[in-house]
Amino acid sequence: MNNKPKYTLFKNASYALDGLMHAVKNETSFKLELLIAIFIFPTIYLLPFELIYKLVLVITYFMIMIAELLNSAIENVVDLVTTDIHPLAKAAKDIGATAVLFTVILHILCWLIIGIKYL
Repeated sequence: MNNKPKYTLFKNASYALDGLMHAVKNETSFKLELLIAIFIFPTIYLLPFELIYKLVLVITYFMIMIAELLNSAIENVVDLVTTDIHPLAKAAKDIGATAVLFTVILHILCWLIIGIKYL
């Protein structure tokens, strides 16, 4: 049995928007990251950095949000599969959280390296 819906560009875009709306409504960490983005992106735009450095900072911030969405997807699937406390369920959730942490560290390191260049 194939449970995949027929592919259309508009349906797939609507699925992506549904996922975004779900994350905005239900995922506290993602909401916080969107709130921070309201301040981060204009700051990046206004700072006197070369365009390539601005792109690095924007891309690494988007990576944080992407990692958070993937982490939320992992957590939702784990919660769907089991309500038991299981070492593998915990490991899956912890690994997803680690991916988010690493992207945050990467973004901070980029800010530090670029900031030092301009001091």
